[in-house]
Order: sequence, then structure tokens, then C-alpha cells
Amino acid sequence: MSANTYAAVIALAIFLGVIAVLGGILLVFASNSERRIQRRLEGSDTPEEDNFTDSDRPLLQGLARRGRAIDQFVDKEGESSRLLIQAGWRDTQSRVGFYVLQAIVPVVLVGLVIAGWLFIKGEYFEPPLIYAVFFGAIAVSMLIPRMILRSIANSRCQRIRKEVPLFVHLLVMLYDAGLSTRQAFANLVREGRGVLPELGREIQVVLRQIEAGADTSESLHSLSEALKVDDLSSILGVMRQVDRFGGEIREPLHDALKVIEERQALDLRERVNILSGRMTVVMVVFFFPGLMLFIAGPALVSILKAIKGL
Repeated sequence: MSANTYAAVIALAIFLGVIAVLGGILLVFASNSERRIQRRLEGSDTPEEDNFTDSDRPLLQGLARRGRAIDQFVDKEGESSRLLIQAGWRDTQSRVGFYVLQAIVPVVLVGLVIAGWLFIKGEYFEPPLIYAVFFGAIAVSMLIPRMILRSIANSRCQRIRKEVPLFVHLLVMLYDAGLSTRQAFANLVREGRGVLPELGREIQVVLRQIEAGADTSESLHSLSEALKVDDLSSILGVMRQVDRFGGEIREPLHDALKVIEERQALDLRERVNILSGRMTVVMVVFFFPGLMLFIAGPALVSILKAIKGL
């Protein structure tokens, strides 16, 4: 067997191994979904604890443990917990999925690097370079899941920020109707899920904490610290002060809303200015040359014909 054939066989084996691992993960997640549906149909759908000790899913729990160990090695400041909350991944299944992704990405990326080395092996891809690529792939693969999670969390925080003005208007309307904070939150969760898809989920978490006996001010503070959305933090700060010291809440909410709307208007104006500058560049690069050809083309052709006649 030649060296190229041997390398191709090894690369194919690595590729098939990676496909087998991914297929096993997909089958495990499919079985999880079927079990959750079955529990719901039987009326025994209870939340699972985030301990990765389910004996029915040894492959999943092993990958989740490995991914959690990698995440703890990379994350020294506990940023992952905050990012998971900002991304809306509060349940056990979502966290397990993230840890499984954290465990699989290094295996897949390193496998692809080894397979590429076996296929492209040559004088420019010898051990000094392959070692650097190998360790670089390991480092990057540990950061890719966190980058994906951070992107999802930032995107969701932006959607929550856009929902804050409507949230304030609904709160003022409910307070004017004589409802308390708990009653207003319950009404928003029950009736406002369609208009507040992201913020409604967070309000539901706060409502459960309040109904379980937690202090309203502390629950609002925990939500503000977890999401880190400035506009929402301003509104929740006003609500905490009114809840703790009492007083009129309608005017402070309107004042905070006015500041938020002015800030969003400035942000929108800045985005429009940036977009107009980009469109100017596009116009100069693509539209202006065609316009010059359309205007000056006939005259240039006539001049060239006159020169040829001479």
C-alpha cells in the first residue's frame, strides 16, 4: 500500500468517526425530544436538574461533562452563566446542548486539521507548521462555542432593548388601572407574550420568583444584573425605588421612557449617517463609472474616430 493510499484511508477513517459522533449526538437529542413529548402527554413533565447524571443518556452526559470542564478551563470569571441567561438558555436542555457543542467542536476541528494534513501533506506542510496549526486549531475550537454564544446573547439583548419602550407603555397602562407590580407582570405574561416575545420570558422568570416569596426589589435587581441592558436597567431601577420607598410611579416611568426614546433616536440617526456614507462609497465605486461612460462615452468615441480620420 502506497503512502498516499495509507493517508487517504486514515483521513477517511477520521472523517467517518466524526460523522459517527455527530450522528450519535443527533440521535440522542431526538430521543430526548421524544421522551419530553411522552412525559407531557402523560402529564409528568417536570424540570430536570442541571447535574448531567441521567443514566439513560450516558453519551450525552459524558459529552456535557467534558464540555463543562472545557468551559470552566476557558472561562475563569463565570461569564458563561451570564451569557446563557442573556441568550435565553435557562433550561437544562439548552445548557446541555451548549456544553455538548463545547465538547464536539474541538474534536471535529482537530479531526479536520489531521485529515487536511494527510491529504495536503507536502514540503510546505511539515511538522513545524502542522504543530502550529494543530495547537492553533485546539485554541480556536475552544473559543468558537463562546463566540457563537456571545453573538446570540448580544442579538437577543438588542431585541430586548427594542421591546423596552412598549414594555413601559404597557406598565403605565396597567398601573393606571390600579394593578400592583405582581399583578401587572402576571397580566403581561398572560396577555403580552405576543408583543413582548423576549422580555415576556424574563418577566415570567421574575414573576415565578415573586410568587415563590422572593423580594420584588431583589428579583428586579437580579434581572437587571443578568441581562445588562442599559435601557431596561433604568426602568427596573425606577420600579425598585418605587417598590422600596413608595410614591408615584407614572411620572418617573414617563421621564425614563423619554430619555430612552431620545437615546434610541440618536442611535438611529447615527446608523442612518453610517449607512449614507456606505451608500456613497457604493455609488462612487459602481454607479459613477457607468454614469461617466454614459455621458462622456459618445464624445470620446467621436474624438477617436476623428483622430483615426486624420
